[in-house]
Amino acid sequence: MKRFSLFCATLVVVFSQLLAGQKLTLKDVTGGAFRGESISAVEPLTDGESYAQISADGKQIVKYAFRTGKQTGVLFDASTARGATVSRVEGYIMSPDGKRILIQTQTRAIYRRSFTATYYIYTIANNKLEPLSDGGPQQTPVWSPDGQQVAFVRDNNIFLVKLLYNNAESQVTKDGRRNEIINGLPDWVNEEEFSFNSAMVFSADSKQIVWVRYDESQVPEVCLPMAPADLNVGAAKASAAAMNPHGLYTYKYPKAGEQNATVKLMSFDIKSHQTRTMQLPLDADGYIPRILPTSDPSKVAVFTLNRHQDCLRIFMANPLTTICQQIIEDKVDKYINENVFANVKITKNNILLTSERDGYNHLYLYNLNGQQLRKVGDLPQGQRLGGGEKDLHTIVTDVYGYDEATGDIYFAALNNGPTEQQVFVAHKNGKTDCLTPEGGWSSAIFSSDFKSFICTWSNMYTPTQITLRAVSGGAAKKVVTLVDNKALAQKYASYDMGKKEMFVFTSSEGVKLIGWMVKPADFDPSKKYPVVMYQYGGPGNQQVKNAWGIGMSGQGAILEQYLAQQGFICVCVDNRGTGGRGAEFEKCTYLQLGELEARDQVEAALWLGQQSYVDKDRIAIWGWSYGGWNTLMSMMEGRPVFCCGIAIAPPTCWRYYDTIYTERFMRTPQENAEGYDNVCPLARVDKLSGELLLCHGLADDNVHYQNTADLVSALVAADKDFQQLVYTNRNHSIYGGNTRHHLFRQCMNFLALHLGR
Repeated sequence: MKRFSLFCATLVVVFSQLLAGQKLTLKDVTGGAFRGESISAVEPLTDGESYAQISADGKQIVKYAFRTGKQTGVLFDASTARGATVSRVEGYIMSPDGKRILIQTQTRAIYRRSFTATYYIYTIANNKLEPLSDGGPQQTPVWSPDGQQVAFVRDNNIFLVKLLYNNAESQVTKDGRRNEIINGLPDWVNEEEFSFNSAMVFSADSKQIVWVRYDESQVPEVCLPMAPADLNVGAAKASAAAMNPHGLYTYKYPKAGEQNATVKLMSFDIKSHQTRTMQLPLDADGYIPRILPTSDPSKVAVFTLNRHQDCLRIFMANPLTTICQQIIEDKVDKYINENVFANVKITKNNILLTSERDGYNHLYLYNLNGQQLRKVGDLPQGQRLGGGEKDLHTIVTDVYGYDEATGDIYFAALNNGPTEQQVFVAHKNGKTDCLTPEGGWSSAIFSSDFKSFICTWSNMYTPTQITLRAVSGGAAKKVVTLVDNKALAQKYASYDMGKKEMFVFTSSEGVKLIGWMVKPADFDPSKKYPVVMYQYGGPGNQQVKNAWGIGMSGQGAILEQYLAQQGFICVCVDNRGTGGRGAEFEKCTYLQLGELEARDQVEAALWLGQQSYVDKDRIAIWGWSYGGWNTLMSMMEGRPVFCCGIAIAPPTCWRYYDTIYTERFMRTPQENAEGYDNVCPLARVDKLSGELLLCHGLADDNVHYQNTADLVSALVAADKDFQQLVYTNRNHSIYGGNTRHHLFRQCMNFLALHLGR
């Protein structure tokens, strides 16, 4: 009997082991083993019925029907095109008339959004492929509205190719010089902080080119050390033009309070070859964050900001007369959100613009003369998912377009709290309908006639699903599923994954904070677990979403799941200053970045420590970039709640960061010295509590290594212990080869050492 019982017990153990889920490895996380299927480079075509997409092997640009999702043709095939040869399509730009395509190849990254590439002109009718230019790689090519010309930038100068003249190439500007004059492209700080890489357009009649000229000759220079042994990393930075003989990469980077590039609006008359300086009313230290074409040849829309970034003006610039007439002015409290520029839409007769002027991001429709026609604001409570809460507000997050024929406006918004995003249509009669009623996080790519859209949806528990939907009235019907990620869901389920859940608590200051957590799969409420808190916490950012891509590495919080398998509970809380809850919640950190954010992270740790299943003496915090800053500020907040922390690529003093981002939230150091000097880790090292690991890339062009270097000096002066990892030739993302895996392995070992398993 004893042997039989032992045999049965052995069977149970073996059977349990067979049923137990697989364990994650760190290579699974960093190698993308749980990266889902998606679609990219989707371009709605002008016929309203089709969209284009690069094939999986990069050899073709394929045409699909919006109504069925089925392939209806091949617009370009690298293996059959006549003339020039390309091995792979890395991007493409359709001509306005749909007759030609610019094929992008040999792409080399420069900064976050800028790159050089070799482009080819492909004519669909005769299957012919020709080089756009033989003079070297190009940047940001732009089609003329008539499809007969292409303007592009090379070496900071603008060039023009005329297709009707056998692709004859001419040079529009000749004053461009590296680190001095830039034509048609933003400089580093404008690219990074206004999220664009081209500052050049054609007029509607294709007769004028209008661009922004940046003079950065007086902007201070920064040098980054680049070790010769690894110059293949960040190839554009290692180019001969950018490197000096000592392996230093130099570029212009204005730090808070310093001289920015001075900007001018220019135009070029293609027929007369006359260059004009536009009469744009702009402060000497003002910005031009966008120029956009309109349907009127005498009007190019020009957006300006003052240096404080609290006053947005829109001008209509006439390229011939050089006169710029202001049509819209939007003044808000504290600062204009940068996302207004990404979301502006200009149609044949209208401008669609977002604004927080009433405290929440809403939509405003104008005509081209600047007359306000409509506002799309808060939706009625009855139009929220599940009825919603009375104190919630609609917050517009993405703008898809305006159908002038029907008066319908299409957009995405948070309409039931900050964790849920749906797609909506606002009708001319004032009614608004939700086109994606399911809970979770939805976004869309609409057909040019707004009758169909590609919907990307996920929630915390479901990998991304991509469907085609047909719009009819105020509803949308699923037509076909393009990506279901069922294989990923099954793979995910076969592993020992922990439980994800949302939670809400109120801090001691009466602030309602929202978070999510991942508990180990074998979670035992009677035990006490160590906690790892991940956060970002920067202005307008959101990490707490009902979406699949949450967590330090996304992929269904895969890194947090790895940590949960090591016996940790993982938590993320969005502090004050983050987005999705209106201007008051987001902008309360103005002039004192880090103060309230750190308080809220400490409050989150204190709340966690009160939970019966948390070991309050084993709580860690970590983050990247602003999350690294937030980590340091939280560990130096004064209340010693964190056992240890990891700050990756952290700012440590806002005096070291760039003008546009920093001054948006802090004004200049000359105006706000106390905010810069007293609210920062450099001033608070004596309050550091817990073990600290600092990680930084030596070639970080965004948050310079100077930040970590000066913090190290301050920590040593204060006799504080810490550890440091420095990655040669690695930028702000700290990747390339084995770098990311090495970085995370050190971080996991650090957490295991100081939190225990």
